Amino acid sequence: MLARWVTFFVWAAAAASALAWGLKLMVTPPQAPPLTMVADTHTVARGDLTRLLGVDAPAPVAAAAPEPAADARFNLLGVVSPRAPKAAAEGVALIAVDGKPAKAYRVGSVVDGQNVLQSVQARSVTLGPKGGPSLIALNIAPPAPAATGVLPPPAAQPGAPSFTPPQPTALPAAMQTAPPPQTLPQPRGGRSNDALR
Repeated sequence: MLARWVTFFVWAAAAASALAWGLKLMVTPPQAPPLTMVADTHTVARGDLTRLLGVDAPAPVAAAAPEPAADARFNLLGVVSPRAPKAAAEGVALIAVDGKPAKAYRVGSVVDGQNVLQSVQARSVTLGPKGGPSLIALNIAPPAPAATGVLPPPAAQPGAPSFTPPQPTALPAAMQTAPPPQTLPQPRGGRSNDALR
């Protein structure tokens, strides 16, 4: 039985070898496009070879990004300020931080880091550390002035139909006085109009 297995594996190896050589000889590889260029293998590699030789290259120092101005990070979108001076701690401001969606903050709540909302006025808020001085003042831009103007008279518009109200006319003299009311004649036989009803 062992001789049969050995014979089987020898013939399988011979068939695989013949197949591999047949594919190499009969199959042609795809041709390169006509505009391709062959890379030059004789050029010397240029660059830092310290890592190749076992020396660790110094870590690149990333340039520290400048800290944006504090006012530029915050965008005040709206305020709800109290009218009474006693309720100054009840104001709410709508603030967007670093371009993120805006959130509503009450006076005394943390807006970003150590900055808390310190006060809310009619069109502005102040931020700063809790119990410290105000460091950031945010203002809402004033609204654009309302568009005002004077409309031209209706007759001056081109293409508009002209309309003149009718003038009252005088009534004839005969129509100005109403005739006296007419009375119905009484029927004969002594009956009145009430009895006929």
